[in-house]
Amino acid sequence: MKIDYSQFLNMIPEVSLMAILIIVFLADLFTAVKPGEQKKRQGFNPLVIVLFLAHILTNIMPTVETSTFGGMYVTNPSISIIKSILAFGTLIVIIQAHEWLNRPDTHFKEGEFYALVVSTLLGMNMMVSANHFLLFFLGLELASVPMACLVAFDKYRHHSAEAGAKFILTAVFSSGVMLYGISFLYGAAGTLYFDDMVAHLSATPIVIIGMVFFFSGLGFKISLVPFHFWTADSYQGAPTVVTGYLSVVSKGAAAFALCAILMKVFAPMVAYWQYMLMVVVVLSITIANLFAIHQKDLKRFMAFSSISQAGYIMLAVVGNSAMGVTALSYYVLIYVVANLAVFGIISTVEEHNDGVVNMDSYNGFYQTNPRLSFIMTLALFSLGGIPPFAGMFSKFFAFMAAVQGAQLDNTLGATIYVVVFIALINTVISLYYYLLIVKAMYIKHNDNPLPTFRSHVNTRLALAICVLGIVAFGVCSYVYNWIYAAAV
Repeated sequence: MKIDYSQFLNMIPEVSLMAILIIVFLADLFTAVKPGEQKKRQGFNPLVIVLFLAHILTNIMPTVETSTFGGMYVTNPSISIIKSILAFGTLIVIIQAHEWLNRPDTHFKEGEFYALVVSTLLGMNMMVSANHFLLFFLGLELASVPMACLVAFDKYRHHSAEAGAKFILTAVFSSGVMLYGISFLYGAAGTLYFDDMVAHLSATPIVIIGMVFFFSGLGFKISLVPFHFWTADSYQGAPTVVTGYLSVVSKGAAAFALCAILMKVFAPMVAYWQYMLMVVVVLSITIANLFAIHQKDLKRFMAFSSISQAGYIMLAVVGNSAMGVTALSYYVLIYVVANLAVFGIISTVEEHNDGVVNMDSYNGFYQTNPRLSFIMTLALFSLGGIPPFAGMFSKFFAFMAAVQGAQLDNTLGATIYVVVFIALINTVISLYYYLLIVKAMYIKHNDNPLPTFRSHVNTRLALAICVLGIVAFGVCSYVYNWIYAAAV
């Protein structure tokens, strides 16, 4: 069979990531440092940063809608933008990782870290561009398996190995559940192509069961309640930089993929998945908020925060409209800068506090590190949805997307309004527990606060990017308009 290699020209994001992966592999091969050596490689991190900048600039402009390889792979302006958002988040993580990778016990694994990160991003790109369940599943596994390695990266420190084991076991179980659901869908439709399935699916028991199993499997990846039990343990044990990557980039890719499949494949059963999604959203936001209040470990605290944020992300999908796709993409973009700012500060404090990430360590933090305290406050206010920061706009658009077209004179519309009202109340609850950190930094007295320290230049650069995003993405309407123009 003759293969038309020109089809790869329609996969520029994936091709450029493959090029980055090869360059990183070769650079690591020829500049390898053995464990125990004090010598550290110079220029490796800047090389990867430059490569990712080139990747983002090459693919940032939305592409025309096209498909390749028999329609298994598709791309359009909306998919192009979500890939750029994921690459942007990955770039911030790579910048932040330099301080952590400079440690004596990790500097010789620097190349492996970059290769694993690029591999996961490549898998996420394949997920969001899939128009066939087989390609979707391959992309999902390409993202999940290297992610398990990243979670277990610090296998001799803290509980990283345990976190990696829990992550991979959960990933295997969720993948099995998902495949079981896909088998039901294939049995009902006789095809695995998304576009062809729509014409063959109806609200029969076998299709509903398949949809529930598929949703459950992907719900594990997004950490939606009740599929969230692995999240806190894996987030706590993983290296903090990896936890930040897992909480935003991986979650964003899975959320966008679920949104696309619900709207495309399960279009004939909108009412069924809308009710199912509303129940999961309410549970995710409410339960995660209540559990977050009682957390003392900041990484577990942010784990429950991420579960709650996943509920808000998926709330935008409830309305089943182009505005929902826009709101989801915009929410993920704002969530990237706000959450990575928090994890960037947690990571740099951890490096200067003997690995301790308890909330009590931040008592009186403002006295010795006022700039980091201020950035942490901005990021937490954005996550809580306080104006005028970007997080307020992302929540507003998510609420608007959910109620778009909903009518109070029918059961479905009234239920959507109730769900949005519950989400609005939970915003107040989330603000309360975010303010617990602010209270610790500014109000609680500490006779021995953390000493004054100077963050690594990479950390300062990453935090500057995040702060700029938190302030500018909400004020500059061009960003939302750019995403909306691609979705409609």
